[in-house]
Amino acid sequence: MTAVTVKLTVNGREVELSLEPHERLVDVLRGRLGLTGTKMGCGEGECGACTVIMDGQAVLSCLMLAVQAEGGDILTIEGLAPDGSEAGLHPLQKAFVAEAAIQCGYCTPGMILTAKTLLERDPDPTPQVVKEAIAGNICRCTGYDKPVKAILAAAAEMRAAAQGTTAAATVTAAAIGAPEAVAVPGNVSTTTVAERGES
Repeated sequence: MTAVTVKLTVNGREVELSLEPHERLVDVLRGRLGLTGTKMGCGEGECGACTVIMDGQAVLSCLMLAVQAEGGDILTIEGLAPDGSEAGLHPLQKAFVAEAAIQCGYCTPGMILTAKTLLERDPDPTPQVVKEAIAGNICRCTGYDKPVKAILAAAAEMRAAAQGTTAAATVTAAAIGAPEAVAVPGNVSTTTVAERGES
């Protein structure tokens, strides 16, 4: 077969590959790019171990030809903590460790990436919503209780971090006793005590 040139963005890095049309995305990520955090399980789209994020959506890389990902922006588990340090771990990764939600670890990358897409569209999911979201990620070790707890804990941490950022940005002059508004970073309106009608 004739090789095809495919351009992708993988974990923030642009790559150009010469591929056979039949090569699956999972094989390209693991074999050609060395991103072995993406696991190969059933090969039939049933277990979720090969889940990656492409253009913001969780996809099963064992069911996708690499040529179908042309122009796509792909995130693998390695892209969540690109510097590899524990301090740089994503809140989901930290929560999976803290909640002992990792046993053999084979399902973990796919489950974390599935959870990431869930929390991006629903920052405050119920336990039932989490269970439904990860239903396609088979885990034979944990019984799902600890992964669900980890995802909920990460969601709470991410919400708190987002609220902390907002709260920090809304500091006003009134809070520090000054008569005029203080310039703050971000797109946040500030008011003085007088403008609020407070004494």
